[in-house]
Amino acid sequence: MIRSPAMPQPAIVLCTAGSDAEAGAIARTLVERRLAACVNVVPGVSSTYRWEGAVRTDGEWLLIVKTRSDRFDDVRNAIRELHSYELPEILMLDIARGDDAYLAWITASLDPAV
Repeated sequence: MIRSPAMPQPAIVLCTAGSDAEAGAIARTLVERRLAACVNVVPGVSSTYRWEGAVRTDGEWLLIVKTRSDRFDDVRNAIRELHSYELPEILMLDIARGDDAYLAWITASLDPAV
């Protein structure tokens, strides 16, 4: 699929959550609000990070959010609204290439008219 500059760019947003329940609630809300076509929740992630001067390691759940770059601000705001962390991980990665039918499905899934 040749993408014109005016076409929405498919994107992946990565986020971690501190519990299965929180990850599930964020995933479901993003899909219900049509901010994401799909959210994979990957359990058993071990995160090592520096916070407030100390190195910590915690178990987390990784959310892989399939969306579009033009929806990033709304996705970020929804995650912040629902998240328990003071500073949640919210990173957007552009999708350079993918299966044309799958990328079209992402776009269609975010359309409120569908």
